[in-house]
Amino acid sequence: MVRDATAGVTAVPVTAAGTPAVTGIAEGTASVPGATAQAAVGDSPAEATFTAAVAAFTAGLDAHRRRDLQFEDVPAPKRLAPYATAIAATVQREGTDVAWGRLVLLYDPDGQPGWDGFFRLVAYVRADVEPEMAADPLLGEVGWSWLSEALDAHVPGYAAPSGTVTRVITEGFGAKRDELPMTGFELRASWSPACPPEAGGHEAAAHGTGAHGTAGTSDLDRLDLSAHIAAWCGCLSATAGLEPPGTRALRQPGHG
Repeated sequence: MVRDATAGVTAVPVTAAGTPAVTGIAEGTASVPGATAQAAVGDSPAEATFTAAVAAFTAGLDAHRRRDLQFEDVPAPKRLAPYATAIAATVQREGTDVAWGRLVLLYDPDGQPGWDGFFRLVAYVRADVEPEMAADPLLGEVGWSWLSEALDAHVPGYAAPSGTVTRVITEGFGAKRDELPMTGFELRASWSPACPPEAGGHEAAAHGTGAHGTAGTSDLDRLDLSAHIAAWCGCLSATAGLEPPGTRALRQPGHG
């Protein structure tokens, strides 16, 4: 694991296939459709809060299942927070995988520096892109806008967003020297879910109301954790060239 200061969390290493290498789950956690959860054994208030958060997080997952977006269960990271759950998705076009993504929900009842709350979302998005798109100087700005615009459109509030956009060039050598270079786009980001803006116009961070950061059902309802899956799916679709209405398109017509 390597510390990613830009995202305020530990970055997930990338495998040769271009997907995050996330490993390890703790025992004693009930199976949740669409996600694999890590949690401590026992019925502590923190575990009860996380169990409720996972249920809220995955509640709307079925609404986002469609032919070109395939979800799968993946292990949750072990070292980012005491509690974590993760989902992954692949975008397919004409039977070919064109984009990949992973979304992790973290929960630490003691909070962590830079989180501005007790919950944190960590997202990874990867897509193959045309060489001219990878060389476009606006790739970083537009790529980040795919996420920020999706968050603005779907979630009730979010705080402390941070992340990076990376251009990826893969070249073959030795036995692979005849393979054409491949270019890709990678987005790594994290943000904290927040309640809707208060009367004064400020968003309320997800600090919970009870001891050690425990939250009630009403608090989780206000955070609308499932909406963050919708935002991530919107960003993933935009990256794959399936731009939903209102997003900025960098991909040129007829490409990819």
